[in-house]
Amino acid sequence: MRPTGKLHLGNYMGALANWVRLQDQYDCYFFIADWHALTSDYADPSQITPNTRDVLLDYLAAGLDPARSVLFLQSKVLQHAELNLLLGMITPLGWLERVPTYKEQQENLTGKDLSNYGFLGYPLLMASDILIYQPQFVPVGHDQTAHVELTREVARRFNQFYKLNGRDVLPEPQVLLTPSPKLPGTDGRKMSKSYGNTIQITDPETVVRQKLKTMVTDPARVRRTDKGDPDKCPVGDLHKVFSTPETLAKVYDGCRSAGIGCIECKSWAADGLVQVLNPIQERRAGFKESELVEILEDGSNRARQRAEQTMQEVRTAMQMTLTSPAGRE
Repeated sequence: MRPTGKLHLGNYMGALANWVRLQDQYDCYFFIADWHALTSDYADPSQITPNTRDVLLDYLAAGLDPARSVLFLQSKVLQHAELNLLLGMITPLGWLERVPTYKEQQENLTGKDLSNYGFLGYPLLMASDILIYQPQFVPVGHDQTAHVELTREVARRFNQFYKLNGRDVLPEPQVLLTPSPKLPGTDGRKMSKSYGNTIQITDPETVVRQKLKTMVTDPARVRRTDKGDPDKCPVGDLHKVFSTPETLAKVYDGCRSAGIGCIECKSWAADGLVQVLNPIQERRAGFKESELVEILEDGSNRARQRAEQTMQEVRTAMQMTLTSPAGRE
């Protein structure tokens, strides 16, 4: 995840909660993408370091375990940049321009100038982030499958040009689709830091309840007596993820009959969110600064060692073994 601010419920439900479960089944690498943050926040990088600390805390509070997974900082593993440079030599420009999120972000983030090389090339850096560990799977939601497909295409093109003793160096990783429930922001759009519509993992109960009070609802319910439909309401989407079956049944009955108002419905949704957030926030408060530094240093060292194994194969396959690329240990 990019350290562009504290993580929110969309990050948690869309990725973090699934990552925690994957630790029991796979050898996992989870990192904080500080280089990626520069693709859009290049003009003011002052918050990247404090945001990195916040993201690591959110990782740990959610349940990622540095004893079972590798937790690291992207910029501490320079092999990511080396592989990105080499793959950039063989990646057609059109492949980057067609990535769906490239145009989507340009349209949505109109307040920033995103006509820079780094923003255009960020899907290739993502591919390098993946391929440097020669993985079998990449856990993503449906909205990220295009990035994994680009990664597969880049790996395939590399393997067409270069072999190591007759074998492929870079695998074509498979998509590991993880559950990603629909989680709207307070304005009804997808929850995103870019839109300023998030409920953060660190938001105290009073803030959560206040944000939900202003959340948009079913447009059909203009007046208290108007009947609504939870399936057309962003608050209803939150209930489907966080509320108990009993509460959800009351929501459907009360909303469709106008038996409850939106304020009461939002209060019930807040109850469900708080039940999830409270234990995460309690765990988050238990980590010391020295622990965070140690965890990130240890994880980055482990990641660097594994990444260098891949780069040794890449350099040999590309017949670049007489050079001393930046980041080579």
